[in-house]
Amino acid sequence: MNKTLVTALCATLALGACSSIGKSRLNPFNWFGKSEETQVVAPTAAAVDERALVAQVTDLTLEKMPGGVIVRATGLPPTQGFWEAELVARPIEDGIIAYDFRVFPPITPKASSTTQSREVIVAAYLSNIKLESIRQITVQGAGNARTSRR
Repeated sequence: MNKTLVTALCATLALGACSSIGKSRLNPFNWFGKSEETQVVAPTAAAVDERALVAQVTDLTLEKMPGGVIVRATGLPPTQGFWEAELVARPIEDGIIAYDFRVFPPITPKASSTTQSREVIVAAYLSNIKLESIRQITVQGAGNARTSRR
């Protein structure tokens, strides 16, 4: 009984101590916040990828994982049937990594239908080693971009 009580007391004290650094830059759980819409940045070099940029980036979420972060983006093409979507990384410049949200259009014309039926979700993994030099993550579409900063 005493071991259980001592363990519970230690756990409570340890969790209470965590709140003092909760807003610190040392806490990895608050490195990146919610995404915000930003301006699209033109590529510096000619694009090698033949896929088009998705029409609109509707959501950008960073999910913490052991050893890094999963960058998950939701795009909204104009019609159904877009396929082989991918986040194509650009080189890291000044602590900023930008991804182009690339997708192939449908082979035959498709209906517009509902927003939910047209959504395309893609993800990319960033290791903690790469994150050391990154302070901003941007995902770009044809009409807008979404950014998450430290």
